[in-house]
Amino acid sequence: MTAIKVDGLVGYVNPLQGTDSTSTFSRGNCLPLITMPYGMTSWTLQTSPVDSDRWPFSPHERKIQGIRATHMPSPWMGDYGHFNILPQTGRAILEAGCRASTYRPEESQIYPHFLSTYLRRYRVNVRMSPTERCAAFEFKFANDGLTRRIIFEPTKGNAHYELDGQLLKGYVRGNTGGVTANFALYFVAKFDKPVSTFSKFRAVPGRDQALITEGEGDRHGAFVEFEGGVDVVDMRVGTSFIGWEQAERNIDDEIGNASVDDLIVRGQSIWNDNLRRIEIDGATEDQTRTFYTCLYRAQLFPRVFHEKNANGSWHHYSPYDGKVHDGILYADNGFWDTYRTVYPLLSIINPERLAEILEGWVQTYREGGWFPQWASPGYRACMIGTHIDAVMADAVVKGIHQPDASGKGGFDVATALEGMRKHGANKGDADGNYGRLGIEPYMEIGYVPVGEGWGAETARTLDYAYDDFCVAQIETALGHTAEVEPLLKRAENYKLMYDADSGFMRGRNRDGSWVTPFSPTTWGGPYVEGGAWQSTWNVPHDPAGLIKLMGGAEKFTAKLDEFLTMEPVFDSGTYWSEIHEMTEMAAVDFGQYAHSNQPVHNVLYLYAAAGKPWRTEYWVRRILDELYSPDVQPGDEDNGEMSSWYVLSALGIYPLCAGRPEYVLGSPLFKKATVHLKDQKTFVVKANGNGESRPYVQSVTVDDERYSKLWITHKAITSGCTLTFDMGPEPATTRPLDADALPSSL
Repeated sequence: MTAIKVDGLVGYVNPLQGTDSTSTFSRGNCLPLITMPYGMTSWTLQTSPVDSDRWPFSPHERKIQGIRATHMPSPWMGDYGHFNILPQTGRAILEAGCRASTYRPEESQIYPHFLSTYLRRYRVNVRMSPTERCAAFEFKFANDGLTRRIIFEPTKGNAHYELDGQLLKGYVRGNTGGVTANFALYFVAKFDKPVSTFSKFRAVPGRDQALITEGEGDRHGAFVEFEGGVDVVDMRVGTSFIGWEQAERNIDDEIGNASVDDLIVRGQSIWNDNLRRIEIDGATEDQTRTFYTCLYRAQLFPRVFHEKNANGSWHHYSPYDGKVHDGILYADNGFWDTYRTVYPLLSIINPERLAEILEGWVQTYREGGWFPQWASPGYRACMIGTHIDAVMADAVVKGIHQPDASGKGGFDVATALEGMRKHGANKGDADGNYGRLGIEPYMEIGYVPVGEGWGAETARTLDYAYDDFCVAQIETALGHTAEVEPLLKRAENYKLMYDADSGFMRGRNRDGSWVTPFSPTTWGGPYVEGGAWQSTWNVPHDPAGLIKLMGGAEKFTAKLDEFLTMEPVFDSGTYWSEIHEMTEMAAVDFGQYAHSNQPVHNVLYLYAAAGKPWRTEYWVRRILDELYSPDVQPGDEDNGEMSSWYVLSALGIYPLCAGRPEYVLGSPLFKKATVHLKDQKTFVVKANGNGESRPYVQSVTVDDERYSKLWITHKAITSGCTLTFDMGPEPATTRPLDADALPSSL
């Protein structure tokens, strides 16, 4: 099998990063996704028929059941519209475990824009390359005269198939929620050779034979066969959530007569264009591979959900009402995770795409009547807060809601605000699919009492206070002055959860008493995916207020020091057993700082907010160097959030508070990084004297002018400037700072 040449930055990307994960220990919980940026349908290898809706791939396996069309944003959310494709020779062996073929991962090529592998059991060379909604496959069979076969089978749910000449039509209904009753992923497969046999089957678990069947049924599969004299079969697959005709149209629009080789060249160009938005100099090989792999993962979600109609306009199936609507839609995002880093990064490197994504989220409100908590593809009850408020606010304060001079771009912020006002004051879904659980007592007494918010009541109160702050930023930007003051007052509700005696945010009963017993190392209960140590810092909108509440900068930073250096002990609390986030925290030497999960991702930058930036610089550099690699993510990657943290922190900037147009300065990893902006402007970050033993900032200049603040504005970055850090081996504890050096607060 001849290797395919890979040129440009995409050659540094390792889609296998983060895939060596299990339900009990995450190194990313990633799939090796072969896809275009934000692609509607992605492709991956399926190595395991066991629990295949959650962890379908392991880099340790040496057999594959097929190449899987997938829409899974996270193993915890599961997949939908998924099916496997496997070429086979000889007799028909149809059950997934029995038909699996050995392959050699070390001899395979797995890149964002193509897959090339050899199935040794069947002696078939496989090459495939994706577009946003389609893929082209090439199967080269050995010259052995055996029957050639291509098998299609879902791993879950009902399926149906029809053959029309050299066109196979199918649909699969498998999903894990978030869809309407009429949901289906439709696909068509076009073959360049005549089909000699077509059969539908229902596999029998553990047996290589199958029951031939008709019609629609649970996990029904199908296969097509070709005569033994056919040595090469080219296949083009189109997918659609609307119908077969649309799936064919997607092939015509995205592939046409292009070959697999043509698509590989095109896909390489597309990915290189996206990765070249940030170019780095002075990095080691491992740093370069880690950085560009993270930048690849930062541009996978949310996925496009719209398709082009016969008139060339966008339309889409809605998982919110089951109808087909005009316009764009996006899916697969957990805002509790992504608001922190993914959207702020997009606001710098791709504001046009960000505006389109946000218009897609506005469309979810139009169709479903509420914004989603977690969209996969529609409403899912997962995690807390209404952090689309932060996503929208961050875009509004950066001006991304405004169309350009030609009237293009922007998004409907008025309708977005209508949806945010609704979930900020009205009871939503009782199961948590949308709205704020516990909103009634929060509006009445300022916090969610334990027992009245479906758990995680303290964490919910902190999140709701922050979300109210974010909505206030939009009201302010739109000139709605009367609405601002009540929201900002509610944004201070976090203070109601602070217990000065213990020094932690705690759970409260409705009568105001603290819930007992209390231990800051106990997880669950009034917290979510953490305990008091992880949740207490969650006041991104008012670090100055939090510092004051906790006794001033010296006491605050002393507590941060304790947080990062104490033993990583924990009590599983209401989680009962040890969940993977606990294990991952205990596996590294960062105290109670559980970087493997999102709630603490702002904490290291709080040192800078307290006037001790050298502590931020030390710890951020350690996280970058010790917890990330070309092969490993330090925990659940979650729609690009963990990767975006790395990208931003490696640049030396971090959005301490999404919803404010500013970034705290950290410790840049590379000697030079060039961010390519709109209108051919550049944001250049230089780190003079950088190196593994020189993580500390001695001084900063912007465009060669002395800069003595600990933050930089979004406007300064996107207007184009050069941010230069002079680095040294020792903390610059006497570094001169301006009076307004610290990040802004309430």
